[in-house]
Amino acid sequence: MASLHFTQNLARHTECPTAAIAASTVAELLERYFATWPGVRDYVLDNQGEVRHHVKVLIDGRNLRDRRKLTDDLQPSSEVYVFQSLSGG
Repeated sequence: MASLHFTQNLARHTECPTAAIAASTVAELLERYFATWPGVRDYVLDNQGEVRHHVKVLIDGRNLRDRRKLTDDLQPSSEVYVFQSLSGG
């Protein structure tokens, strides 16, 4: 099962524990996660179902390629990290 992790920055706003979920794509992984933790959805996805501009998703250490439809493939051993991008100076 793929592991889904969220940073502490997001955890300050909503409960988002790490979870191991059987999924073959990022879309499937997130939908299954949001079924249990619906409060996290609006922090990660916009109203079009796309990853928000200020959110970064890494799959096994590489950037998510398809931020619109979330079709990136996952392996059973995949590690997915979701965190807010920081900006400013």
